[in-house]
Amino acid sequence: MKQTIFIIGLGLIGGSLALGLKRKEGLTIVGYDSNENSLVTAKKLGVIDEIASNMEDAAQQADIIVFATPVSITIDLMKLLPTWKLKENVIITDTGSTKNEIMNAAEVLKDFGITFIGGHPMAGSHKSGIGAARAYLFENAYYMLTPFVDEAEENLKRLKDILLVTKAKLVEISAQEHDHMTATVSHFPHLIAASLVHQLSEENKSFPFTKQLAAGGFRDITRIASSNPIMWRDITMQNRQEISNQLQLWTEEMLRLKHLIEKADQKDIEEYFAQAKQIRDDLPIAQGALYSVYDLYVDVPDYAGVISEVIGYLAKEDISITNLRIVETREDIFGILVISFQSMEDRAKAVKCIATHTSFDTYIA
Repeated sequence: MKQTIFIIGLGLIGGSLALGLKRKEGLTIVGYDSNENSLVTAKKLGVIDEIASNMEDAAQQADIIVFATPVSITIDLMKLLPTWKLKENVIITDTGSTKNEIMNAAEVLKDFGITFIGGHPMAGSHKSGIGAARAYLFENAYYMLTPFVDEAEENLKRLKDILLVTKAKLVEISAQEHDHMTATVSHFPHLIAASLVHQLSEENKSFPFTKQLAAGGFRDITRIASSNPIMWRDITMQNRQEISNQLQLWTEEMLRLKHLIEKADQKDIEEYFAQAKQIRDDLPIAQGALYSVYDLYVDVPDYAGVISEVIGYLAKEDISITNLRIVETREDIFGILVISFQSMEDRAKAVKCIATHTSFDTYIA
């Protein structure tokens, strides 16, 4: 059955969703973006099939409408939906990273017989914009759906059948559960990373050489502090209660750690780190909420040509890479080559390739 998918917002997420959906036959992807350059680029790159010059007109022809816009903009657009002439069985969804406010706004749509199913593909990239869109972005990533408890099963099935082509892992949860869990593993860690950077800045005023030493572990743990400040301002505001609760728990944990340090019991301190290591090592290897690259860390010796040697082995086995960087220093190891791949499968092939041709250690962080 032929269907028309209308995607509003053609940034990294909207563009990648469009490319992923184009794998399914019978779908026509129509796109709209407030940035005309993004819209034209999307058409030239084949991200979308048709350009929508007017949202309301395009919405009338759509079987599924996706708001791939910031949450605040999505809510504003949702208020317009009752005034638009929509198909009787149209399904509206979104890609916002917080869900409570979205689903509260969607309550009004139920009175108009409009079906809304919240969505959040938990994937992303260090790059942004339509030029960074990739068809594989959602592969193996969790795609959270937050339907109303009384949502018709046939509507959920229709949406799932289309989204499955992206190869994402579809999971149904409540908006409340979503915002609590993402606060724990995504939103709150961004605040911690930002606070560590602020603390470094203050320390650097008294000890100006501090920044020069901020490599390796510090850079790894604070990498996400470089994310878009406007986006994280909005996320923090929208999920502030859950984030505040996490901050309270963090404060209590830091007080517990402070007590451990002041007590100076070597066994207790070692056990604290040992437990943390065990929990960290047991985490499932999966894509996170923002970065969906598949990184492989390679311990390389310091001699001329070692990087081209490693890349040469990968090239011989037709293993493509998406990025390459060197972690110059860490607290415990020198010479870390970080190679990024398009998929988990490519990374697994690379591990075997490097093990076959070298004695270099590889690991996944």
